[in-house]
Amino acid sequence: MRAVIADHPGAPDVLHPIVLPDPEPGPGQVRVAVEVVATTFIDTLIRAGSPVAPPATFPVVPGNGVGGSIDLVGPGVDPAWIGARVVTATGGTGGYVSLALARTADLHRVPEPLGLPDATALLADGRTAVGLHHAAGIRPGQTVVITAAAGGVGSILVQLAKASGAIVSALAGSSDKIDHARTLGADITVNYRDHDWTTRLRSAVPDGMSVVFDGVGAQTTPALVTLIRPGGRYVQHGAAGGSWGTIDPTTAAAKNITVIPLAAIGTTPDELFSFTERALDLAAQGTIRPTIGRTFPLQDAAQAHAAIGSRTIIGKTLLLP
Repeated sequence: MRAVIADHPGAPDVLHPIVLPDPEPGPGQVRVAVEVVATTFIDTLIRAGSPVAPPATFPVVPGNGVGGSIDLVGPGVDPAWIGARVVTATGGTGGYVSLALARTADLHRVPEPLGLPDATALLADGRTAVGLHHAAGIRPGQTVVITAAAGGVGSILVQLAKASGAIVSALAGSSDKIDHARTLGADITVNYRDHDWTTRLRSAVPDGMSVVFDGVGAQTTPALVTLIRPGGRYVQHGAAGGSWGTIDPTTAAAKNITVIPLAAIGTTPDELFSFTERALDLAAQGTIRPTIGRTFPLQDAAQAHAAIGSRTIIGKTLLLP
């Protein structure tokens, strides 16, 4: 099979194509003939050996999400799975391949109206967005701010918040991303590369935000906290700014802010599985749609990582084996 591997941590160019033996599924496993590979910001952190990334042992084949059709099943697995269109996690790594192994417990059948690219784009980002939205408990009329609003998770959060009846403020870092967030339904859009972005947002929503979804972290976090109204919620889910943001406990306590960490969106595999199923169902119903910004051939994964790192891509980046 074809794969992309990193022999050691480093810049995107440590990723290179390789040919590996075709894998054979074991008990409780299936083999997926991969048509689409999802990439995530976490993949880039793992490849770089970032201290905020999940631990990985090198050499490593990155990737934790694929879409395709099952072409082989392991011992004890129902042969009726063969030919099924599925999306699935691959256990944290091992996804940048043309043939992937997966546990039957991780398989999601793709609803008929959805294409594999859309379903694969929703595998991680849809689960995360649905889980965050559920944890935030948004009610109609509440004011919500979403950072990285044109990204894979952020673009879905904008749609979910609007579907809940919220007034949505979208933060993004370019005019193209701002325009895209507006097409998704954002009521207020602000470029947080502008020096006065907090002033502009506070002017637009003078009573403050009910909910903040923070996928950027770093120095953006303290500024966001100042925008939360007393009794509001701060939902942390990313570190696109290079590090996780920190909140002064005294400030949070004084404003009675509820801090909801990423870990709070799901504590069991069953919960996380159900969030993915929900995202696929919502997409099949037309309530949400993923944003696919760019696709690359599998062998060009290094270019894909460089593009993700530049933070210029709108939405999700996919690899095509």
